[in-house]
Amino acid sequence: MKRVAYIIWQVLWGFPQTCVGLAVLAAHARERHFMYHGALVTVWKIRAGLSLGPFVFLNEYEDIGIDERLLVHEYGHTIQSLILGPLYLIVIGIPSVLWMKTPAFRRRRRAQERSYYSFYTERWANYLGERALGRPSMGQALID
Repeated sequence: MKRVAYIIWQVLWGFPQTCVGLAVLAAHARERHFMYHGALVTVWKIRAGLSLGPFVFLNEYEDIGIDERLLVHEYGHTIQSLILGPLYLIVIGIPSVLWMKTPAFRRRRRAQERSYYSFYTERWANYLGERALGRPSMGQALID
């Protein structure tokens, strides 16, 4: 019942990011998919994680497979979507992408030896994923 409520709430309250997630899913329809606590996970070739509503996209590493800590982190983003609804893309999505991709922020993280996961969007996703699933997430891993 919880998973059904999760999906309904994502579709209704998180409509904007769910629509974008559906479009990304359609573009990666041939990739491998599996369910994870109500979220549909797509394993894609891109070396980045992305969460849009009930859709999680992440890559698989040749040496370790799917990093469960990253999966817990991305699941935390799906909970942010449940909380923020239509504000998710503005409050979490756009700042997160800018923090990850903007060269000035990348240089700043390296110079200050700051983790990508120290930014509020990522730190909060770690917290929510860990609380919901009782498993460790990315913590303060120094991944750029």
